[in-house]
Amino acid sequence: MNKKLKTFLIIMGILILGGVIAGPKIKDYLVNNLGKRDLQSEEAAFTLKTKDILAEFTANETAANKKYLEKPVVISGVITSVNDKEVIIDEVVVCGFTTADATLKVGQSVNIKGRVIGYDDLMGGVNMDQCSINK
Repeated sequence: MNKKLKTFLIIMGILILGGVIAGPKIKDYLVNNLGKRDLQSEEAAFTLKTKDILAEFTANETAANKKYLEKPVVISGVITSVNDKEVIIDEVVVCGFTTADATLKVGQSVNIKGRVIGYDDLMGGVNMDQCSINK
């Protein structure tokens, strides 16, 4: 085997191994650090009810993505599920909190501010992160 080919294969092997080892850590860093903003200091771009945002995503997901994706919104509704840092409103909006809030209870009416991160057409729900109770 030619010396250049051998060197090339060794370098490629090292790069691939490095990617396999470091890839998940890099992805976690990018997702957890670059996507965070101080939503609490930002003005909400929209204030609406769960049924209204769901209707827009259901009618035209592409247009709703352009309108809401990555924007701070305040969603109002009734809590239907609380699981540690995840709260579901009216069974259709999934809100991810950065810390668990023990004061949130099923059946409670809330206004939650968060960033819209997408629509899950399989489950028929809107996903939000960096959520907090909007006072």
